Amino acid sequence: MMGAGKTTVGREYARRHGLDFLDCDQELVARTGVSVATIFEIEGEEGFRRRETQLLDDLTQRGRLVLATGGGVVLAAENRAMLASRCLVVYLKVPPRQLWERTRHDRNRPLLQVANPRGRIEELYRQRDPLYAEIADIVVEGGRGSPGGMVRQVDRAIEAYWNTHAHT
Repeated sequence: MMGAGKTTVGREYARRHGLDFLDCDQELVARTGVSVATIFEIEGEEGFRRRETQLLDDLTQRGRLVLATGGGVVLAAENRAMLASRCLVVYLKVPPRQLWERTRHDRNRPLLQVANPRGRIEELYRQRDPLYAEIADIVVEGGRGSPGGMVRQVDRAIEAYWNTHAHT
């Protein structure tokens, strides 16, 4: 979900492990030369999602990459299939209340430019949480503590995952 810490935690995890890091939204901005908000404004959410799927297809075929996806990437079955088959998926599960606290002053989130942004976050969470859980190899409960603490949690969870899946 937006505000879960995907970019912050992913970037630091990648740095600690000598991996490349990319944020899908930032990469889309770099490739198109316009902001996500502008893409939404001109092409609508459907156009943005189409671009997001094309980008995801490209990026998930690379190796040694930590990728922070946009929160809505799971809405398309095609995207969920790509992530599930090509990636080790870590879901940073943060309660809606904390997501609201982290995003409420951010004017660069097109999906929150509504009359009731807190209600919108709760609605998105209800819609997306089962989809995240469906493809997640690892779920890390977040929302409390520092970004560094989240990175350590992710580190431990990935290490435990590989220890139990080393022979599969």
